[in-house]
Amino acid sequence: MNKSELISSVADASGVTKAVATKAVDGVFDAITLSLKKGDEVRLVGFGTFVVVKRAATEGRNPRTGEKIKIPASNQPKFRAGKALKDAIN
Repeated sequence: MNKSELISSVADASGVTKAVATKAVDGVFDAITLSLKKGDEVRLVGFGTFVVVKRAATEGRNPRTGEKIKIPASNQPKFRAGKALKDAIN
C-alpha cells in the first residue's frame, strides 16, 4: 500500500472526501515527524512505538575500490510493533 492508497482507504473507511483524508494523513505524518525531531517517542497503544535511535560513527569500505571511508554518526527512526498489531497479523 502506498500513500495514495492509504488516503483512499482512510476516505472510504471514514466517509470523508479524499481531500480531507489527505489533510488528516499528512497531519499524522507531520506530527510524528515533528515529535521524533524533538527526540520524543510516539507511542500508539495497540499499534506500536516510533523512537529515534542514535547510531555511532563507524568505518566502512567502498565496495568498488576497497578504500576505507568514515560513516558519520546519525539519528535513525525505528518502529516497534505493539502486541495488538502483532496479534492481528499472526
